[in-house]
Amino acid sequence: MIRKTMYATFCFLASLAIAQAQSEPPRFSFEFGGGFNKPVGNLENRLDTGWNLNTGGGINLTPHLGLMGQFMFTDSGLTRSYLSSLGEPDGSFRMWGLTADPVVRFNPRGRMDFYLIGGGGIYRRTVEFTRPTTATVTVFDPFFDLFYPAGVPANQVIGSLSTTRPGVNGGGGFSFRLGDGNAKLFVETRYHRMFTKGMSTSVLPVTLGFRW
Repeated sequence: MIRKTMYATFCFLASLAIAQAQSEPPRFSFEFGGGFNKPVGNLENRLDTGWNLNTGGGINLTPHLGLMGQFMFTDSGLTRSYLSSLGEPDGSFRMWGLTADPVVRFNPRGRMDFYLIGGGGIYRRTVEFTRPTTATVTVFDPFFDLFYPAGVPANQVIGSLSTTRPGVNGGGGFSFRLGDGNAKLFVETRYHRMFTKGMSTSVLPVTLGFRW
């Protein structure tokens, strides 16, 4: 009787430990995602809605608190009205950030979790002005087994300006657990502000991605 009781108790504790281990967030976390990017503030009338990529990794200090190191990249075109005011034919805006971001989770063991994230780091923006041109490339024709030159549409950079400055970010999102493992689908929006001289540089990327 004692052996049966000890065995049943051991099985119960083992199953409880396994269930608890499965519900705990992993020690380390990694993520990758992308989406669209909305310019805000002074950039709102100068940039079109663009796209963004976000990737990073970090450590979970507790189930509710973590620290992520992240890389964010956005790319947007310049609006036609802004280009006309400058007398430029075409152009683009790119911005990347390398940041350290604490994250606070409100339901880390649940199927769905809401979290807040924010921090700071180094940002770099680049504005390029371009004009359409034709580039000559070498093309191979397998039917006649020969190489020949051909003209293809291209953009010629006629001006570029880059700035590197510190900045901050803050936002939040929802994550949804996929199955019984640690993989999650997340959707997030975050405000990024780069401390540039004169007018501020601010973007609002909305990201859909995977985290595990």
